[in-house]
Amino acid sequence: MPHFAVLIYSEDSAHALDATDEDLAEPNAHGDALAASGSLRAAYAFTPRDLARSIRADGVSEGPFIDAQQAVAGVYVIEAQDWDEALAIAGTNPEVRGAGGVEVRLIHSGGIVEP
Repeated sequence: MPHFAVLIYSEDSAHALDATDEDLAEPNAHGDALAASGSLRAAYAFTPRDLARSIRADGVSEGPFIDAQQAVAGVYVIEAQDWDEALAIAGTNPEVRGAGGVEVRLIHSGGIVEP
C-alpha cells in the first residue's frame, strides 16, 4: 500500500522545549487518533523555527532556511490506498482548521534505517 508524507505547516511548532501537556493536547490527540486508525507509520514533531540551523555554501546560520509566514512544524507518514484516502486522512489535521495547513506528498522510496 502506498505511503504518503504529510508536512504540517504552521506559524510555528507547538513543540517548544518547555511545552506543557496542555500546549500539546490537540496535536497529541490527533496523533493518537491516527495511530488508533492504523494509518500512521511514523511521526516527527519539530521544535520551533528559532532553534533551526541552516547550511548553505557560505556556512551555517541560525534560524530557518526560508523566512516565511508558515514553517514546517512536523511531518508524519501515513499508509493509504490512494490519493483520495490520503487526502481524507491528512485533512483531519488540526492545522487545516487554523491559519496553517498540510502538504501531502507520495513517498517514492526510502524508509527507516535500522542500525
